[in-house]
Amino acid sequence: MPLKPSQIHEILNTKRDDFVSFNQETWHQLQLYQAVLEKLDPREESELRQRLDALPAECGARLLEPLDKATRGVISCHLVWQSREQSLAWVRQRLTGITTFAVDGSQIYPGKDLSLPIALVQVGWFENPHLPTGEYEKDICLDVMTPSDLQVGNSGEPVDRRVNMRRFQMEIERLIDYIKAHARAQDCLVFLDGSLVATFAEAFEAKSRQFYIECLLDLLKTSRQYRVPLVAYIDTSYAQDLTTMLQQLFELPESQSLHDAQLLNKFMEWGDRTPLFLCQRSGILSDYEDERHQIAFTYLKANRDSYPARLEMPLWMYEAGLLERVLDWVRGEVIIGGGYPYVIETADQVAVLKAEDRQAFFKILQEWAEQMDLNLRFSRKMVSKIRRR
Repeated sequence: MPLKPSQIHEILNTKRDDFVSFNQETWHQLQLYQAVLEKLDPREESELRQRLDALPAECGARLLEPLDKATRGVISCHLVWQSREQSLAWVRQRLTGITTFAVDGSQIYPGKDLSLPIALVQVGWFENPHLPTGEYEKDICLDVMTPSDLQVGNSGEPVDRRVNMRRFQMEIERLIDYIKAHARAQDCLVFLDGSLVATFAEAFEAKSRQFYIECLLDLLKTSRQYRVPLVAYIDTSYAQDLTTMLQQLFELPESQSLHDAQLLNKFMEWGDRTPLFLCQRSGILSDYEDERHQIAFTYLKANRDSYPARLEMPLWMYEAGLLERVLDWVRGEVIIGGGYPYVIETADQVAVLKAEDRQAFFKILQEWAEQMDLNLRFSRKMVSKIRRR
């Protein structure tokens, strides 16, 4: 049955006070934190750094860049155009001959339509040299996961998680292969769609958590070893690294609902960014070994109608003097994509598995199983769908 709007409205009205209370508390905390940002004075940077040095190691963030170019914690880019044609001309100046690369993945999970658990994982990538000739590369690779791959019978780990882990592994491996093939090519930029800090994995058991950490450590180490710029792009971030830092620096009330992007948004115009910070988040970073203090981040206003995006990168890029150049490349990709990096968006389109792909996979699987004389049974519903297509 369809939703009943009247019931939803009734429940929302009943719980209105909860939403109002949450909004009021968050708004009050936001005013306190933004007031601190408004009072940040570059002339007091030396004292600020001394106070930061006195904080515990896991203080959220530590300032890397000087504050002399920042106002209220934001560095203005002063990029204003009268038309899209003017902005695209700027992009051509910055990105022509610069190769951008991104990977994304998709999957078909095991389901009740098959008598055996089988999954399909596909990753797709997009490489754009940004040349006047318009050439590019799109391609995919895939993997079929067997009951053994899915570790069926291991009650400690959901089967779907094994699929997600394989997809993540394949995405990271493709990025690593690309970096190795373009060693020391500082005219290219590799994008990771997601964070370099695997906080999401803290909810998993130790084995799964360590799996994600090792994948990201391999990526970080490869970027540093082969000197290929890498940017992790988080379009919607709820990270609280800066709010944690400010809370400890200025003894503000702790906030569970306030996040960095929300705090900064008021002070940012399109293209603006924060100074670069070193990520000093508590939790999973303590397991990052030599990479624990090697992840830097900034916030970039990539869309006028949304909160700023979070950009993470290996610290070596800042130390090598690549920061401003790389940030302009990211801005260029965002302009082409209309508010989101075009290279990531296109990789997603390449990788996605649609309904017809699912049916084609099951049809191939059915034919192959019959040829191999395997006892692979499909549900009547699935057989009917395969025959109709």
